[in-house]
Amino acid sequence: MKVILLQDVKKVGKKDQIVEVADGYATNFLIAKKLAVKYTEKSVEIRDKQIEEAKEAFLQQQEEAKVIAKKLESIVLEFEAPSSKDGRMFGTISQKQIIQELKDKYDISLDKRKFVDKYPANAFGYTNLKIEIFKGVVGQIRVHITEKK
Repeated sequence: MKVILLQDVKKVGKKDQIVEVADGYATNFLIAKKLAVKYTEKSVEIRDKQIEEAKEAFLQQQEEAKVIAKKLESIVLEFEAPSSKDGRMFGTISQKQIIQELKDKYDISLDKRKFVDKYPANAFGYTNLKIEIFKGVVGQIRVHITEKK
């Protein structure tokens, strides 16, 4: 029996794939557990429509991420940090602080785990940090750290 998989099934196939399986396996397991639907013209039509909608949603999210990346280019986040007697900075400005500042001042929500650069902002002056906003879209955050008086 031909079926269209609704989810990945081990040793059978990937989601949206059309596979040939035994009739009993299809009716008693795959269709019963809603892992697949029977192959018909209507089910193929629905599958194709869902794939097209997923592509459109992906492209829309990618465009939104590009807009955010463009907005990040013009932003400079300002931080103050204490310094030692020899002029070196105490501690670091964490990625969590950077994300919180973006959210508070510019209403931009990003994930702190998506930073491409794993090194922290731990020196006075300007630091450029890269963050992956969406698959294939990388934005750059500019951080300026000054000495706390």
